[in-house]
Amino acid sequence: MGFADAVSLHGRHVSLVPLSHAHEPDLLEALKDGELWALWYTSVPTPEGLSAEIDRRIDLQRKGSMVPFAVIDRRASQAVGMTTFMNIDARNRRLEIGSTWYRQRVQRTALNTECKLLLLTRAFEELDCIAVEFRTHFFNRRSRAGIERLGAKLDGILRQHMILPDGTLRDTCVYSIIDREWPTVKRHLTYELGAPRA
Repeated sequence: MGFADAVSLHGRHVSLVPLSHAHEPDLLEALKDGELWALWYTSVPTPEGLSAEIDRRIDLQRKGSMVPFAVIDRRASQAVGMTTFMNIDARNRRLEIGSTWYRQRVQRTALNTECKLLLLTRAFEELDCIAVEFRTHFFNRRSRAGIERLGAKLDGILRQHMILPDGTLRDTCVYSIIDREWPTVKRHLTYELGAPRA
């Protein structure tokens, strides 16, 4: 079992399946729910750039540095976003969960919580990771709050970490969950999925 193996992960609300161009029509529709590409602090593809983004992620999987998933809403039987294992460091048993986006109607729902539970379970219990990272723009307050709700801790802020396409500089917030924290994080996420959603 390798870090970059294409796998499918299934829960009650969501399935994560290997990303392919077959998901493109659903993903085009998902992008338009909230015009996600227009948020200046995110890296969501435009409708015109979606096909190239799918190609980029699949190419990175061939090179062993990414595992891209289509996020399938099981109730609607349609793709509602994308997520990945990325920056895979098999030797040091680390990876990042990132390049994630969901259509607006499923954001902050049980689907997102279960998606993270599935990914983290695979990372810690099947791949024997010692740490899983999450990174986001300093100004992406919604993403930062979501990462913190998972139970991830802020490791630090990489200042002027990236030059964005519009020329602005991104300060990147780096969070992580480490292996000894995983049992408590898992208990929390499992509880959240069973509790009524506010």
